[in-house]
Amino acid sequence: MTEIHIPNLPPDVLFHLGPINITNTMINVWIAMGIFLLLGIYIFRNTKLRPGKLQNACEHILELLLPYFDQVTGERKKTMKFLPIVGSIFFFILLSNWLGLLPGTGSITVGHDFLFRPANTDLNLTLAMALVSVIGSHVFGFMTVGLFTHVGKFVQIGPFFKSFAKGPIAIFTAFIELFVGLLEIISEMAKVLSLSLRLFGNIFAGEVLISVISALVTAVVPTPFMLLELLVGLIQAAVFAMLTLVYLTVASQQPHGQEAH
Repeated sequence: MTEIHIPNLPPDVLFHLGPINITNTMINVWIAMGIFLLLGIYIFRNTKLRPGKLQNACEHILELLLPYFDQVTGERKKTMKFLPIVGSIFFFILLSNWLGLLPGTGSITVGHDFLFRPANTDLNLTLAMALVSVIGSHVFGFMTVGLFTHVGKFVQIGPFFKSFAKGPIAIFTAFIELFVGLLEIISEMAKVLSLSLRLFGNIFAGEVLISVISALVTAVVPTPFMLLELLVGLIQAAVFAMLTLVYLTVASQQPHGQEAH
């Protein structure tokens, strides 16, 4: 009977660099980062007014993405401002997901552990990217509308204390607004969990599915599932990137009622 290997939730530790555990998911992360670094250096050094095939392909991809970004931000200026962080997240997640489908991932072993594993099956990585997304949106909010204005979107301390001089109705309203602000803060924390767990869950489930199918049947049958995972990898990268863009756009907007002022 064929032995079915179900991946563990935590990644396998391959070796140690001092106190740092080097896992098989980190290997895939380094490969993805290396590809981006080499590609970026090559394109930067070979950028021309008459673009070659690679430069032309990259420009074509950006021309496809920018209108979708504009629909969220409302203007090309904001799109270009957010493009470095949102674009980096999108292409990194996409490449990481697709690298996990290459031959050797989940089959080449070092001792009893697999050498390669899809990077986004590591909850540490997806959680880190979610923190970058959410915290980055607030940093842009501070830079765009100011510290106190941005904090005032959640908790308005000044109006809360002033309400004590306006009577019971004003005090009651202030307490309601304070409670709603606290709920907004909790929802910001929930964004981190939502982003990280959605990406992790979908990619990990796909890895388990392909592992089981590959162990039960021949190499030809898992092919449709791998094609499906290519689509899932693209969708998950797009969802994560677009939600990040939404967070950045909302955080950089003035509070309602202050635009005219």
